[in-house]
Amino acid sequence: MPMLLPTPPSPVNETKSENEQKAQLVFDSSVLQYESNIPSEFIWPDYEKPCSDLPELVVPPIDLKAFLSGDLLAVSNASRLVNEACQKHGFFLVINHGVDSSLILKAHEYINNFFGMQLSEKQRAQRKIGDPCGYASSFTGRFSSKLPWKETLSFQYCASDYSSKIVEDYFVNVMGEDFRQFGRVYQEYCEAMSSLSLGIAELLGMSLGVDQKYFREFFEDNDSIMRLNYYPPCQKPDLTLGTGPHCDPTSLTLLHQDQVGGLQVFVDEKWHYIGPKPDAFVVNIGDTFVALSNGIYKSSLHRAVVNNRTVRKSLAFFLSPRLDKVVTPPRSLVNAENPRTFPDFKWSNLLEFTQKHYRADMKTLDAFSNWLQEGIQENKKQ
Repeated sequence: MPMLLPTPPSPVNETKSENEQKAQLVFDSSVLQYESNIPSEFIWPDYEKPCSDLPELVVPPIDLKAFLSGDLLAVSNASRLVNEACQKHGFFLVINHGVDSSLILKAHEYINNFFGMQLSEKQRAQRKIGDPCGYASSFTGRFSSKLPWKETLSFQYCASDYSSKIVEDYFVNVMGEDFRQFGRVYQEYCEAMSSLSLGIAELLGMSLGVDQKYFREFFEDNDSIMRLNYYPPCQKPDLTLGTGPHCDPTSLTLLHQDQVGGLQVFVDEKWHYIGPKPDAFVVNIGDTFVALSNGIYKSSLHRAVVNNRTVRKSLAFFLSPRLDKVVTPPRSLVNAENPRTFPDFKWSNLLEFTQKHYRADMKTLDAFSNWLQEGIQENKKQ
């Protein structure tokens, strides 16, 4: 008998009621980026508003090519640096990653092609509430306050053989034949990200002292999400955020920023910035990998700020396991000194929780764990 999941907790930021959704605000960046007064829904509380003159977060650059070469010194150094960073805040850089620079450039260029279209054209790929994929103009259909100043386009990538052209097919089906080349570019980009992720998974395994292939094999048939982020200028950037403070519920995030900058991470009780580096990917640990590491590695709050001068763009690949795969840590990471931190769960359940019931924040994994435990207790009563 399948486990019945309980009614989810209500986070501080409630989802919109049906009546509110009917009269929802439309975020048309081609208009709003020039407005001197921004709608109140985009104004964040004073304690969450961006601040200037932040310190830079020192994150280690990891030479992935050297690590994968098997050189003992390179393997040892990379494993140590990643272990230290991931126990502290969960962020590091990957250089010499092997991803073609022309592919990265093309992926950034195609962001302009999509988000430069009229709103009605972009809405052909409109994201439905509860669905992680599609076009979203802010989160106007989902939340009623603290809205992010951004547009996104998200789509699924599956590494399994039966989904060999899933990205290309998605864009042709949703946007039409004219978008086949668009889909091919991001199909190729996702394949590159999946391959890169598996190399990073090997590194994470070594850094935790488990078999080098353990996490690579766990993610080989990954069911991941790719997101194109577009942050238009805002005439009052000190009042809003491009992306609010959150921890990623997925396993790993591979982020490539343009040269504008805007990524900030909360470490040691204060915000820091991570500057853009065109030859590097920013990698951060997500909540699912926190559970896989039995809480040894951390997932830190991060956010994105906007400016009043120019568009900011980024490419985010969210590595996730196959939807029905059980997330449980290797036995070697569970002992008397480090007992189980989180219950077993399937990625599909956490994805549903964050898409339909809970706005991701720094307490997502704890709230989700409590939700699962309540479901177990309810099933025992039946």
